[in-house]
This record gives sequence, C-alpha cells and structure tokens, in this order.
Amino acid sequence: MTPMDRDILERLWNPGNRELVLSPRLIAENTDWGRDAVRAHMLELRKHGLVEYYDEDAGIYQLSERGRQWLEGEVETSELEDE
Repeated sequence: MTPMDRDILERLWNPGNRELVLSPRLIAENTDWGRDAVRAHMLELRKHGLVEYYDEDAGIYQLSERGRQWLEGEVETSELEDE
C-alpha cells in the first residue's frame, strides 16, 4: 500500500460524510495525483478487493467492505500483499 492508495481509499470513504462513488478522473481532480496514476492504482486496489465497480461501463468505483475494513484497521496490509 502506498500513500496514493490510502488517499484514494480515503477519498471514496469520505470520513464523516456519505461515501462517494468516483471515477479515476474525479479522484485525480480532488487529489494531488495524476489521472493515469490513479487509474493504475484503482486497478490494483480492485485486484485486492479494496474497491469495486459501482458502474463498470462508466468506470465508476466505490469502496468495498474489505476496503472499509482496511481503513478501520481490521485487515492488515500484510494480508493484502500475500495475494
């Protein structure tokens, strides 16, 4: 997990507010990360089950239950790296 991965997950989680559904472009617009880099990281986060498609055709993602568990410290990073 990288700082970008955490930023992406936290942006979707939107602590204190309703969770968001976003495209890599919108995540990039609301962070300091580039769109292509965000897209690449989203694919890896999806591979590890931390995000899932909200709308696959539109390329919109949402935080998965496992992503919430990782952010809350219920899933260890080492568990993700073993996959």
